[in-house]
Amino acid sequence: MLEVFQLQLPMGSEWIWILIAIGVLIFGAKKIPELARTLGKSKGEYEKGRIESEKDLKNFKENQDTQKTDTTKVDVSEQKTDKPS
Repeated sequence: MLEVFQLQLPMGSEWIWILIAIGVLIFGAKKIPELARTLGKSKGEYEKGRIESEKDLKNFKENQDTQKTDTTKVDVSEQKTDKPS
């Protein structure tokens, strides 16, 4: 008999519809496409920045590797010239 009064919470896709309904109530139907467009643009800008920073990091690492090999070559040549004949 108590099972009849048990609270049933929505599951799965029902939450999506609840969130959409709350969004429409808060922002209004005219504002939702504008908000989605702005969110899409900001996501695009974020992705561009992420890709650019990955490129910069990769270039920085490559430059560090080439500088290490260059300094190693200089150290070896200096050691050869420092030995007395």
